[in-house]
Formats: sequence, structure tokens, C-alpha cells
Amino acid sequence: MSSFADRMLRAAKLDPEIYEEVEADQSATPQAAVVVVLSGLAAGVSGMAYTGDASGLIVGTLGALLGWVIWAALIWAIGTKLLPEDQTEADVGQLLRTIGFAATPGILRAGGVIPGLGPIFVLVGSIWMLVATVIGVRQALDYKSTWRAVGVCVIGWVVLLVVQLLLMQIAGPANMPMNQ
Repeated sequence: MSSFADRMLRAAKLDPEIYEEVEADQSATPQAAVVVVLSGLAAGVSGMAYTGDASGLIVGTLGALLGWVIWAALIWAIGTKLLPEDQTEADVGQLLRTIGFAATPGILRAGGVIPGLGPIFVLVGSIWMLVATVIGVRQALDYKSTWRAVGVCVIGWVVLLVVQLLLMQIAGPANMPMNQ
């Protein structure tokens, strides 16, 4: 079994075998949560550089953890119920672990505080994290097709976006944090 740091490095290198390893290792769920927290903190630090408001760190980190759980459940439902392959067999815990470790490249977003280069760090970290997520989903759902994993991620993202937009409509503009 790999060390935590080694797992993160291999996840960032997009090594499919590490995603298989953490998928099978139920004790890796807390490690995956730590990766999500680190990635969320990195995004929060980057956001602080633009807003000057430290409360984003707490909100961003809690949001990252909640989003991680919702995202894993959504990907599980779409991947195992809507778009399974014959050999697809997974549970939410497996997706929590693989998607959690796929957040490793998101730590790069902390570079968003670097004047002039910040947006590049955020963009590269975000795209890298998306690619890692597709690989993690492919491995967790035992897909032979990477394109099916891309499809599951895209469908999940659209559903998540629609839910977020509906919640914003229900909350109304006057209740949004930036309008208070």
C-alpha cells in the first residue's frame, strides 16, 4: 500500500492504478477527504487574493466537502444506473475515494495568488483536476471506455449546474451572499 503523499503524487500523474488502489481501500476515505480539503483551501486562498475576505476559506472548504459528497453520489447514480457497462459495479464510497484523490491537482490553484500568473495556475489546476476526475470515474465504474466516463461527468455536471441555478432562483438575488 502506498503512503498518502505517494498516492497524491500518483493521482496527480494520472496513474490509473492509484485510482484502482484507493477504490479498493476503504481506509483511504479519510485521506480522500483531506485531499478535498487541501484542494478547497487552495481555491479559497486563491479567491482571497481577489476578494480580500478570509471567510471564503471556511465557506469554500465546507462547500468543497459537501460538493464532493454530492458529486460522488450523483456520479454513482448516473454511472451505475443510467450509463453502466456490463462489468460496472461500484458504490458511493469507491467514488468518494477516487474523486477525492482526483482533486489533488486542484492544490495548484493556490498559485492563484501570484500576480500576473494566478489565473493560469487556477485554469491549469482546474483542467488537470477534471482530467483526473474522468480517470478516477472510469476506474471506479470499471468502464472500458474513457468517453463513457467523460459522458457521465458531463451529465453529472449539467445536473449539478441546474440544481445550483434552481437553488439560486429559490434563494433570490437579495439572499445571495454577495448582495448582503
